Amino acid sequence: MAALLDETEGIEALFFDQKPEFSWHEGMLIEGTTLQVPFMADAVTMVNPASKYSFLNYLHEQKRLYHFYFLESFHIPRREYSHYLKWVSEQLSSCRFGKKVIDAAEHPAGFEVIVGDVLTGETETFLTKHVVLGMGSAPSMPDWTASGSRNLYHSSEFMDRRKEDMGSSVAVIGSGQSAAEIFLELLRGQETGGYKLNWLTRTDGFFPMEYSKLGLEHFSPDYTDYFYQLPQNLKDQIVPAQDSLYKGISADTIAEIYNLLYERTIAGSKPEVQLLAKTAVTDISYSGEELVLACCQREQAESFVLSADTVIAATGYKTVWPKAFKRLAGAMKWDKAGRPVISRDYQAEMNTPRALHSVFIQNGELHTHGVGAPDLGLGAYRNAHIINTIAGKAVFDLSEKNVFQHFGTKHVAGKKQLV
Repeated sequence: MAALLDETEGIEALFFDQKPEFSWHEGMLIEGTTLQVPFMADAVTMVNPASKYSFLNYLHEQKRLYHFYFLESFHIPRREYSHYLKWVSEQLSSCRFGKKVIDAAEHPAGFEVIVGDVLTGETETFLTKHVVLGMGSAPSMPDWTASGSRNLYHSSEFMDRRKEDMGSSVAVIGSGQSAAEIFLELLRGQETGGYKLNWLTRTDGFFPMEYSKLGLEHFSPDYTDYFYQLPQNLKDQIVPAQDSLYKGISADTIAEIYNLLYERTIAGSKPEVQLLAKTAVTDISYSGEELVLACCQREQAESFVLSADTVIAATGYKTVWPKAFKRLAGAMKWDKAGRPVISRDYQAEMNTPRALHSVFIQNGELHTHGVGAPDLGLGAYRNAHIINTIAGKAVFDLSEKNVFQHFGTKHVAGKKQLV
């Protein structure tokens, strides 16, 4: 949003982040991993490809345009995507790092936002017509007995901990892309590290993510429009059933894992590796210096335990609602499940509607807008939609028909209503 507004006249904005500098999933920047969406899912391209903040212009500035041209890949290294975003952020004077938003509340002029300096503790108060909450998500860990152990940590910390001694046995929990990438990295280093390696998931198998071209059309403004108008109770049924669209493992990563396991078994070799599907980890506790995983094979209903010196939990993320801002949260409408009620224009509905002042939810609308909510490919579109709403005009031209298929009946040609 900061990048799009930097090239837009008439709207002044500030963006606060408590981190000292920009960083993007630094704990998962494993060498050899790639973004799971095309490089055009940058900060601006999908709504303003002529922007100086595009990934292609970044490559030009980095003197890497021909390198990328010969790479012939839509899926760029994750480390490069992170560096690209940092490059963008460093050019934006509107981005203020080391600033933590302490509270926000309604004000006659719009909203009052209180911001504290992370280093000095000094606070400032800003008045603004609109507030945009960049929700994001936070690492989620089950409430296991040993959750406080240093040797049990979330996948988001992996690269920070990679060089530590992992002991003689390592367990990876989860069946998504993060779990697969961590398992592959540990598998590559197993002969040097000398550890046993277990990979456990409660799902039915280590399955690929849906990545067909027509399947990808669910990550479009068209599907967002269709999904938004469905009843909330139906939405809550649909999203969990669409796991294959946004969870799972890339086919390339699965192939790399299989190929390496195949090579490790040449001449009768038996690597100390176990892949356990349909296996729920019900608790993790201590036994001396070891971690003990209480497991249950779901279909056989058989319980057993495994021991590990290090456990890495790729157990996903959870949305963090703005309830820390008690005054602002109190002014917002919440549904029965404790989630904000959000309009199609990404506005949080307020208890007392205000025509000229809005709170926008950015990347926290999975329950209202569908599977595309956290998708990088829709980030620029979502921001442009919010900017258009704030400006009261079409600053960005957002197409109405972007996919080949029809998700609903609205635009079906030649349809006739049955009596």
